[in-house]
Amino acid sequence: MTSSHGTAASPFKQPKAVWAVAFACVISFMGVGLVDPILPALSAQLHATPTQVSLLFTSYLVVTAIAMLGVGWVSSRIGAKWTLVAGLIIIVVFAGLAGTSGSISGIVGFRAGWGLGNAMFIATSLAVIVASASGGFGGAIILYEAALGIGIAVGPLLGGTLGGISWRGPFFGVSVLMAVALIATLVLVPKTPLPAKKTPLSAPIRALGHKGLLIMSLVAVLYNWGFFTMLGYAPYPMGLDAHHLGLVFTGWGVLLAIFSVWGAPRLQARFGTVPTLYANLAGLALVLVAIAAGVHHPTAVIVAVIVSGIFIGINNTLTTQAVMMVAPVERPVASSAYGFVRFIGGGLAPFVAGKIAEHTNQSMAFFVGALAFALAIPVLASGAKFIKAAERGTEEAEVATPSLEAVGTAAPVTAPVIVAVGATDDAAAIVDAAAELAAREGAPLQVVHVRETEIVEELAVDAEEPEAAQATVAAHLERLAARGVAATGLVLHSVGDHASAGRALAAHADDVDARSLALGRSPRGHAVQFADGSITAALVHDARRPVWLIVPGEEPTLLRSDSMRELQAGV
Repeated sequence: MTSSHGTAASPFKQPKAVWAVAFACVISFMGVGLVDPILPALSAQLHATPTQVSLLFTSYLVVTAIAMLGVGWVSSRIGAKWTLVAGLIIIVVFAGLAGTSGSISGIVGFRAGWGLGNAMFIATSLAVIVASASGGFGGAIILYEAALGIGIAVGPLLGGTLGGISWRGPFFGVSVLMAVALIATLVLVPKTPLPAKKTPLSAPIRALGHKGLLIMSLVAVLYNWGFFTMLGYAPYPMGLDAHHLGLVFTGWGVLLAIFSVWGAPRLQARFGTVPTLYANLAGLALVLVAIAAGVHHPTAVIVAVIVSGIFIGINNTLTTQAVMMVAPVERPVASSAYGFVRFIGGGLAPFVAGKIAEHTNQSMAFFVGALAFALAIPVLASGAKFIKAAERGTEEAEVATPSLEAVGTAAPVTAPVIVAVGATDDAAAIVDAAAELAAREGAPLQVVHVRETEIVEELAVDAEEPEAAQATVAAHLERLAARGVAATGLVLHSVGDHASAGRALAAHADDVDARSLALGRSPRGHAVQFADGSITAALVHDARRPVWLIVPGEEPTLLRSDSMRELQAGV
């Protein structure tokens, strides 16, 4: 299975370093909706048009986009911790300066600096949490998802509460809270090791030369155009004060977090990535059409904005997942390239929406946003083959050792018994029991390990390095070869939640017409499996052949029979 399968520790029993970064993540995610409740107040009190106020999004996101090109270069030279610290310092300074400004142009300028810090923070925060967590990879992901949910849901509420006192409140609030997170990070987070390979500054731009990654990035531009049209311009027709706007966007944020973390993986497993994205983009287009048609009816706008959180949460997760599946480059490089393009679209949209509204009417701005969502569907269709090929082609690398050739395991594997292994204490005993099962069935044994790339909203992180995954399998092959047991090894790669690893195993079993599959009992707690998915449940659901549960010292338990194979054969 995977390295994340190696502990049953509670995801919330973590070192202080993890809690320090998680707190900073909560504050960072608050920034998604923190400013929205004060947009009308800024416009009224600083005598600025909605178009001028929208530049708060434009300066912030455009600078974030440009900075994404260099974050990998910086992080690979000074390490994730110091990149994170630098980002926190910049956010503290520029958020505070924005609160002291007396003009809209000053706030816009300071938001640009804030965007630089944001790029450095979001590019490294998840990696630092994973590196520092003691609750295992799965536990770190759950904690990060909790921070995401709390931040997105509470941000608008805090923004509305502080904005009700003064429009300066949200800016000062972020500065103070991030200062607390900065001190905690400096004191509690240990130094992170430098990457073995330095990232060239040109790597993200070169990565966009890959057609699949470029198409998915263009889909993200169109999606973010529609999204930030709504986020940056929808507060005006609602006609609400800062506090009530905060409540509206809190409802929106709750739905976004729920469907980003739990809804998207389940829909993807049920319908596939591409069909889900088609339906989701169409749903978003209809939401913006509803806002455009009901722009003079505040209740209609409020309901549409809240409901949009469902579609936005799904889209953020699945688009990122698709990018990571099709990208032929390292995950940090793909993230930087994708982030650069999508943030450009998000930054320009609110400003253009304001200009459209000034020269036509408010409805037209939202109709244009709806058109962007609709156009994303044919663009996605032009790259669907890359996503579908990536979903089918999960094989990463065969694993072999010189000692294996001596026992005749170099031949191609046909109809093997597949044993899925992870970094658990009983992994060797599970492999040995699977070898006995294979011998009884007269089938070759294949040892398979799944290397995971986990998607959390719009971020991706690897559970382990490819070399570590290869070493896990090689160690089992060497031990088996020393006993004269014939076996081959393979590392697969899955992108998504933890259950995606089970679906990758099932797909591989179909490719090699496996006789059966075997795996050990998961040590992950029920809460972690519910939140992040279960390999066992996904494998039993998708596999079209027997699945055995191996508990060392006991006879294997049949979790799924080959009834489907018998049905297909007409038995």
